Amino acid sequence: MPQSTKAPDRAFYDATGGQAKSFAESVAAQKSATINAYVELRNGSAIFVIDLEIDPNTYPFQVVSGTIKSGICGAPWAVTSGHLGEQLLLNATRKGQGSCADTITVVGEQQDPLSWRGTYGFDGTASSFRHTTIFHAWSLSP
Repeated sequence: MPQSTKAPDRAFYDATGGQAKSFAESVAAQKSATINAYVELRNGSAIFVIDLEIDPNTYPFQVVSGTIKSGICGAPWAVTSGHLGEQLLLNATRKGQGSCADTITVVGEQQDPLSWRGTYGFDGTASSFRHTTIFHAWSLSP
């Protein structure tokens, strides 16, 4: 009996284990799921409560969006960009009322226990005030 030279049919699977129709479909980029990270910037009596939406599929973790909820003049502030990793970078714009600065930039370097020490500033500067930003938690549900 002659042997077949036809290649066997192949099954393709996506990153979740679901069956895909082709190799191209199996490796196609899927929409990134995000997760929330809760941090708190502290500078003496100034405490900024910050809720960040993070892309957990990157490192450093890219900030997709977020909110500085309280502790800063003109709260809430919309976090527009940044990242969390060995270095911290957060950029935000004021959404609240009042005669406050329009933007804030926070920078820092990671330390243990998980936190970042660095500086922040307003309207184009990032070095006016010292801070420690403490990591509190990842969201418990997707």
